[in-house]
Amino acid sequence: MGMHMTSKYSSRWLSIPILLAVVVAALFSWQYFHRTKAPESFASGNGRIEATSVNIATKMSGRLKEVLVREGDDVVSGQVLAYMDTATLVADLHEAEAQVKSARSARQIAQANVAQRESEKAAANAVIAQRESELALTEKDLQRTQQLIDKGFVSPQKLDVDKSRKNSAAASTRAARSQQNEVQSSISAALAAVNETQSAIEAAEAKVEKIKADIQDAALTAPISGRVLYRLAEPGEVLGAGGNVVTLLDITDVYMTIFLPTSQVGRIAIGTDARIVLDVRPDISIPATITFVSPEAQFTPKSVETRTEREKLMFRVKVKIPETLLKAHAKRVKTGLPGVAYVRLDANAAWPDTLPPLVNDKNAR
Repeated sequence: MGMHMTSKYSSRWLSIPILLAVVVAALFSWQYFHRTKAPESFASGNGRIEATSVNIATKMSGRLKEVLVREGDDVVSGQVLAYMDTATLVADLHEAEAQVKSARSARQIAQANVAQRESEKAAANAVIAQRESELALTEKDLQRTQQLIDKGFVSPQKLDVDKSRKNSAAASTRAARSQQNEVQSSISAALAAVNETQSAIEAAEAKVEKIKADIQDAALTAPISGRVLYRLAEPGEVLGAGGNVVTLLDITDVYMTIFLPTSQVGRIAIGTDARIVLDVRPDISIPATITFVSPEAQFTPKSVETRTEREKLMFRVKVKIPETLLKAHAKRVKTGLPGVAYVRLDANAAWPDTLPPLVNDKNAR
């Protein structure tokens, strides 16, 4: 009986330290998980190498005559990539050039007509001057005849003859002036014809320039230096206006898109330093910078009411590789390669030694 009571009290005293240890452990655990954590200096996200692509398309509908490049070819800005068939355009150009010549000939005829009418006007003016001179002479003769009749030196019949001559001269003067008006009207008409032919010339020349521009646009050129990603059409195919022929990859605009949570995005600015480590080259880090941060979350719950939910929001971030580095290693630029982008959230923090060294001309080969 005594032994039984002793063992009972002993086990009770042993359980007290165990209970205290559990309480202490629970207290330390609570403090550990609820203590204020120092802000992280770096963030990271998975992504793939991407590049801006440019579609080379037709300006007008037509038959594709020739494609000069294949997928994977490197091209320079201004290089001809394909030709559209221009047989119809060349025929239209010849027709338009013939219209220009015809309009210019019509203008020469119209200008010659104006010159002829001007000559007729000069002749009409001369006739008017002659008729007015004759009219003035007959008026003087009539005045002298009247004076002689008043003095009784001549017969009154002479007055009728002079009046008749004066009336005839006045009629001739009026006819000459009427002729002058007609010539002036014909000059105005001839000048209008010249203006009309000039307008026809300008319209025909504009048509020629448009067709020449269309022929020039039939040569599809590269607007940027890059690499042929896709060859989308083959010679002989009939394409509509805006039909894609080739897709170019701008190897000077290469980046990786990653997604970061609200707490990290709030500490990122445009120009923030970053590094990219590709799965195929884990021995080097590629320098990069932040060039875009989405103003809106990509994964937004229907209703964001609690702080926990807001912390789950993810924002799209664009990490771009410097253009100078891309140009130096243009031949090695490939899209679709997976990797990890690291972003420095604290500008004063040193990059960790766990990251591989930065790329250079020696280890990039």
